[in-house]
Amino acid sequence: MSFVDQMKVISQYLIPQHGLSIAAGKLADVKAPWFKNWFITKFAKAYNIDMSNAIEPELTNYACFNDFFTRAIDMKSRPISKAKNSLCSPVDGAISQFGKIENGRIIQAKKHNYTTFDLLGGNQEMADLFEDGEFCTIYLAPKDYHRIHMPCAGKLTEMVHVPGKLFSVNPLTANNVPGLFARNERVIAYFDTEFGKLAMVAVGATIVGSVETVWAGTVTPPTRKTVRNWTYEDENISLKKGEEMGRFKLGSTVVLLMQKDNWNWHKDVADEADIKLGAALIAKK
Repeated sequence: MSFVDQMKVISQYLIPQHGLSIAAGKLADVKAPWFKNWFITKFAKAYNIDMSNAIEPELTNYACFNDFFTRAIDMKSRPISKAKNSLCSPVDGAISQFGKIENGRIIQAKKHNYTTFDLLGGNQEMADLFEDGEFCTIYLAPKDYHRIHMPCAGKLTEMVHVPGKLFSVNPLTANNVPGLFARNERVIAYFDTEFGKLAMVAVGATIVGSVETVWAGTVTPPTRKTVRNWTYEDENISLKKGEEMGRFKLGSTVVLLMQKDNWNWHKDVADEADIKLGAALIAKK
């Protein structure tokens, strides 16, 4: 690792992570035309944002940066895989790691792993459900579409907000900060599906303004010091495959957990491979 990269990683331990993220979130909500138009235009140019599939392609028509960042797209540009007994990618992004959950541990990067127990906020019962199952971690870059969709049909049973740090989740940090995804603030949604229990973990990051779900709205901020749980067993909140379930205001990572089954990863799934929402991800053999 170069000296510059070392400094980038070390600085993340020193900055006021939550304060910086709150400030960024407030700036992203500013509606003053001169500011939001400048902000959106500069960002779109810097990251070469493709607006051709956006429902609203004109940058200056967005009320604020957050509206632009969480923009809706024409779903015809993201066909949902109809492969039988399969899950599709829940987001646009790059596959960071994927594979089997073994001995209660999930691979983060070549030299790092973390426990399912820690990722799920210290819930051993839930962690045991996913033993010998499969996981997939997908990183959303600033250029990506930032809404999260269902990889398969499911009925919501529980949501958990786990407070934590707000390190960056880019590849450099993932390779150098131990236990990154189990240290950062995160929102976990559990679903009952035809494949058993499914966990969707939306991981927060530096300057992520908020994480939202379609059933609860903004979950974070505010950030609290203790884990919060909401149960939905008695409510009929069911989402179809490909239906929106949440979104990030500013980018981050999704970790998908599946229970043990006779799974077979799609041939195009590989470490660091780009993937689009709706693309085939994994199926039962």
